[in-house]
Amino acid sequence: MTLYEELVARGLIAQVTDEEEIKELINSGKAVFYIGFDPTADSLHVGHFMALCLMKRLQMA
Repeated sequence: MTLYEELVARGLIAQVTDEEEIKELINSGKAVFYIGFDPTADSLHVGHFMALCLMKRLQMA
């Protein structure tokens, strides 16, 4: 199973504009990402956890 297929299977990718290009970027390790929250803020909540899990999964790949 490729990384892209795993992310889709886990429900972390729901909609993309150019699926073939996105697959290539993710599977080749050339994708970049940004998570827009302050990790030192007092207002972090469980909703941020999904983005952190995705970030960790991409980092491990």
